[in-house]
Amino acid sequence: MAKKKFDFIVFDWDGTLMDSTSTIVKCIQASARDLGLPIPDEQAASYVIGLSLSDAMQAVMPDVDTKYHARMVERYRYHYLANDHELPLFAGVRELLAELSQDGYFLAVATGKSRVGLNRAMHSADLLSMFDATRCADETFSKPHPAMLQELSRELGQDLKRTLMIGDTTHDLQMATNAGVAAVAVEYGAHDAATLLSCGPLFSAKTVQELHGWLSQNA
Repeated sequence: MAKKKFDFIVFDWDGTLMDSTSTIVKCIQASARDLGLPIPDEQAASYVIGLSLSDAMQAVMPDVDTKYHARMVERYRYHYLANDHELPLFAGVRELLAELSQDGYFLAVATGKSRVGLNRAMHSADLLSMFDATRCADETFSKPHPAMLQELSRELGQDLKRTLMIGDTTHDLQMATNAGVAAVAVEYGAHDAATLLSCGPLFSAKTVQELHGWLSQNA
């Protein structure tokens, strides 16, 4: 059996494990609509997915008075919480995680979600026991700062050089680069393939099944 290249695999959540991108975009747009602000288009709203909520609202609406950003966060949470219990995992995610766990990898999540939001999502998806550690944007620096990966590796006693980050946004891939961690992109989430490839990931998967196959042969 070939020696593993990695011991520790870290996943983003939204757009990587959970099929939530379109819902997040609609909730960002609805929050702007509620406050009578210009409604960001789908591309702009998709781009900020993965950032902390406060950073995302500032990034998607940079030209509005800063007093609106906190109110947009409040309205976003209102709309998202009305829909989050219905969001599914991408097909094949549960099987992928189970196999990686059985194969002895340490697994973690690094997400722009809040702690409350991630716990709700993991409980809804029945994945609370699947991960060895998790880190959220309201607990440390937001992506693409390397803190999430640095803190997770310290918590579990893992070597960053044997850590792999998997995500659907440039924020994930840039965080990995900033932490000195290898990265794999997935193309079925928030950012398009060309943008992801510009960050130089080891591989870019079009589907969960393609990701699963690559990990089986290369991780």
